[in-house]
Amino acid sequence: MYELFKNLAEWLTSGSQWAGPDGIAHRLAEHLQYSLLATAIAAAIGLPLGLLIGHTGKGAFIAINLASFGRALPTVGLVVLVFLAGGLSMLPVYVALVALAVPAIVTNTYAGMTAVDPDVRDAARGQGMRGHQVLFQVELPLALPLIMTGLRLALIQVVATATIAAYVSFGGLGRYVFDGLAQRDLVQVLGGAVLVAVVAVVLDLLLSTLQRFLFRHRTA
Repeated sequence: MYELFKNLAEWLTSGSQWAGPDGIAHRLAEHLQYSLLATAIAAAIGLPLGLLIGHTGKGAFIAINLASFGRALPTVGLVVLVFLAGGLSMLPVYVALVALAVPAIVTNTYAGMTAVDPDVRDAARGQGMRGHQVLFQVELPLALPLIMTGLRLALIQVVATATIAAYVSFGGLGRYVFDGLAQRDLVQVLGGAVLVAVVAVVLDLLLSTLQRFLFRHRTA
């Protein structure tokens, strides 16, 4: 066990391991690219849907159940299905990652909207605000902490799952995991897993710190 961790430390700190197109720096950049783009696409889908449902109160049952269904989808199975339908490209990976991220964004956005005090909404309407003004000037600012929590959860889930890009012969940190398994190189497999875990933890800490800073004046 000591020898394994010693080899892992050497693998992670070796200068040659960080350089070149197969190096950690390049694979990390690929992994972040996949994760951030997938999360951005999921946000473009999930945020308007969650805001609409929360604002109108219509379609909540369907949306929440669809979100639960999305969580239950086997990610690798979805990648294979889209791969068989669309061929070798990054499309299957992005479809799977977006499908994974949308539920967290929709449910947290909806939860944030429903947590807004109805009296606050009524007061805004009583002052002559129209529907879209109530949504963007009252409900959205109050729901923003929970919405950001949903985005944070979605991003961390995507980062942890973006290793599937290597399953269809693309890059990212998952390359070390799948190549290590193929080569029976346990150090490489552990190295890839450790890097993914570290990236997920660091991003979570950064986003939670940003969230606390932005809403430090909010009362519980």
